Amino acid sequence: MASRKNLVWAALAFTALLPWQAHADTYDFSFAGSGISGSLTLTYGSATDAKNPQAFEVTGISGTFSDSNNGLSIVNAPVGPLVPITRDTPEATNLLAPNDFSRFAVATGLDPVNNGFLTYDNLFYPNGSPPTASDYPLHGGVLDIYGLMFSIGDGKYVDLWSNGDITGSGTGAIYGAAVANHDQAFDYVGGVAAVPEPDTFVMLGGGLMVVGLYAGRRRRAK
Repeated sequence: MASRKNLVWAALAFTALLPWQAHADTYDFSFAGSGISGSLTLTYGSATDAKNPQAFEVTGISGTFSDSNNGLSIVNAPVGPLVPITRDTPEATNLLAPNDFSRFAVATGLDPVNNGFLTYDNLFYPNGSPPTASDYPLHGGVLDIYGLMFSIGDGKYVDLWSNGDITGSGTGAIYGAAVANHDQAFDYVGGVAAVPEPDTFVMLGGGLMVVGLYAGRRRRAK
């Protein structure tokens, strides 16, 4: 009996020493606005972006996503898995892009400024992101302007990003999202408020905010 107990305790001790067990953490993240909503749980470990040590690589994602725009009728679709990062090369003038910067090719439906790609890096910033594009200074969300890319089933994917604190007040960041597959983009919106940052959405007129966010994100999609 004693030897069996010792074996159990030894197994527990070994498990506790595993790196993923010792450093894994989760973050609950909800968002709503402009016809979309969702609730996510992000899992991340000790690994950080090779260029930006403030950014933790997200290793897992779960939750639900809804989108009522453009006839999509997506209601509480299960989220996951993440689209693997590809570490693509950003434009030569973009010196602030993270090492995990990645592109997702979309054949049609995106604004020409996007050059046929959505961008993502699957990074999480517990203390808020720094500027991550040389031509766009706004920052501060738990995601950066490239954000997360994940599956919602039926061959569709969601790109969820932060446009930073567009009010300049420091009260919180505003987010945006796109729904697409490699053939076409189905939706592309800004003006999404995230918990625990709901006040920023209220501070601005919805229409003005959506227009500003949409233009800003398209300008940085390269």
